[in-house]
Amino acid sequence: MALQVGIDVGGTFTDAVAVLDGRAVRGKAFSTKDVTTGILGALAVLQERAGMSEEEFYPAVDRFVLGNTIVTNAVDEQKYATVALLTTQGFRDTMRIARSARTDERDPHKMLPPPGIVERGRVIEVAERVDAHGEVLVPLRQEAIAAAVDTALATGAEAIAVCLLWSFRNPAHEQAIGRYLREHHPDVPFTLSSSLTPVYREYERMVTTALDAAVKPLVASHFDHLAEELRARGLRARVQIMQVHGGFLSVEETSKAPISMFNSGPVGGVTGARLLGQQLGRRRVLTADMGGTSLDAAAIMDDEFRLLPRAEIGGLPTSLTVVDIETIGAGGGSAAWVDGRGLLRVGPHSTGSTPGPACYGKGGTRPAVTDAALVLGLINPGYYLGGTVELYEDLAREALRAHVAEPLGLTEDAAAEGVYRLATSQMANALRKITVNRGHDPREFTLVGFGGACGLFAASIAAEIGVSELVIPRNAAVFSAYGLMHADSVFSAVRTSPWTMRQPAADLDREFQALERRARAWFDAEGIPEDRRELYREADMKFVGQIFEVTTRLKGGTFTEADKDELRARFIADYETEFGAGTAWTETDILLVNSRVRAVGRSDVQQVRQIVEADGESHTLLRRTILEPATGARTEVEVHRGFAALARAKGPCLLEEPDTTVYVPTGATVELTEAGHFLIRLQPSV
Repeated sequence: MALQVGIDVGGTFTDAVAVLDGRAVRGKAFSTKDVTTGILGALAVLQERAGMSEEEFYPAVDRFVLGNTIVTNAVDEQKYATVALLTTQGFRDTMRIARSARTDERDPHKMLPPPGIVERGRVIEVAERVDAHGEVLVPLRQEAIAAAVDTALATGAEAIAVCLLWSFRNPAHEQAIGRYLREHHPDVPFTLSSSLTPVYREYERMVTTALDAAVKPLVASHFDHLAEELRARGLRARVQIMQVHGGFLSVEETSKAPISMFNSGPVGGVTGARLLGQQLGRRRVLTADMGGTSLDAAAIMDDEFRLLPRAEIGGLPTSLTVVDIETIGAGGGSAAWVDGRGLLRVGPHSTGSTPGPACYGKGGTRPAVTDAALVLGLINPGYYLGGTVELYEDLAREALRAHVAEPLGLTEDAAAEGVYRLATSQMANALRKITVNRGHDPREFTLVGFGGACGLFAASIAAEIGVSELVIPRNAAVFSAYGLMHADSVFSAVRTSPWTMRQPAADLDREFQALERRARAWFDAEGIPEDRRELYREADMKFVGQIFEVTTRLKGGTFTEADKDELRARFIADYETEFGAGTAWTETDILLVNSRVRAVGRSDVQQVRQIVEADGESHTLLRRTILEPATGARTEVEVHRGFAALARAKGPCLLEEPDTTVYVPTGATVELTEAGHFLIRLQPSV
């Protein structure tokens, strides 16, 4: 028996998928503050639906992949462990100085300083200096290390970040501090910038190092608790964690650099959408992942999602390379409110799972997007999560009346319609940012909408941005958890190693060979079979005189003099893909800044042949009156349960699944794909 499990911890729900001998089982549970309880709750649902006892279920799991919000929540809420920063003497205020263009705001009186990670009193200067060539100018003495560490710990630091000038050229001084900490303070977590992100740009490297150290104690305590609970129930498989770059690592590897877990759950959804696009033969796919707290959007072109170098995390520029995901605070739990100007707003703050939207009946009094959908009639209050959670329309109406309708002089129905349309508009704008703003026509894409709430909004979002075809996966409510299981193991080794076309090709090849040795050592440590190993050489390149780089993939094998022209041509093509035809500075020299090797261990995942909830499904036709968002009119619509047995319908209608509802507007059609997903085609706009 083969049993594989994927878990996605969201702000409102914890989603779970198990593939058991080719059968897919899915489940949801409310997320909890301690995270572990929510994970165990979702696993209990899987266990029950798989028809297994706890003693049978956990020992049978041979793969366990987790996407979680621990790091994301810590960054979003700026709730960090107390961190001390050790840096080169004279560079104490690097993080306070930051970058001059801090925000889009051009009024200097309105500019805000970047979010703080380390208090200035906990930034400790160390007497040492290495130059840009890696030569030691001021040696680092043992007594200087001891004094700096003692000072840091005396400030109450729970973790230590170490970021010395030019350490990416010569890491010896940082490594000496690391050895001292391991020997004298083995219980104090620390991060060395030369190990985490050995690349240039002092500020971004320091921010990344400080963030990593700031979340290490939080992550360690969580995984200790989770591992203990899972082991107690009999889990023997290694827990694997999704990373921000689109692959997963073991818990042991992740604990070395926990900042790489940022946004790990949404990355699983993008991975699943890429696989779905390949299965459907769609090479251009937009993703919209709408859960209880936010909407995450991404673009997939030619079967590849976009990787964004120097990603911004929590309002801070970092040196991390991440999957390019646009996130806005528009989910089912996003609060609707009227601001001081008398304008309706939706989000970014969320009602969460507790107390949740007013209709949950858990004491929440503020209206949320879910309350609006319930009042419009899009949600059946007796069939939410398959009828396991009862919703209260009267509480939803009261919240909308008190906080939206009366302040704006509207009826409750008009208030609900306004909340729905505003949320739709905000989500459409997020998709425009990753298409129109980057030179892509959204009409050329297929939209894949998932997350528990997206089925109600996907068609409206698609219509607003001009997309005529959308797919709602059959397992939409837990699709990110499903995608996690199909991710690959990924390890990235990078180093700043400036090189130009005028230098010998052998110099660059030596840099890549050194990085590949690190990657092969990782393959061996992870036990990845030879037939599933892939290595890719990449380079961050720019035209001389420019500030930022574009990433270009090199061909495999030894890099020789004969390959220089091809590398230049590839870079120019990648540059113009990013910035537009004719924008390349073709007469200017090219500088290669960072050499990178991406090691990929291809996943060995069961193919889903059967969805448990669809076994023996029979079609049930109901009718319900809704206020249709597309027309603004009260309309009686067909409500289909067990749609797999019907396979095709015309809008307006609703498809009610146990854990999600899909709205098909007037003029649209919906049919079932061969794999059992909902394919919706919209009426072309005039």
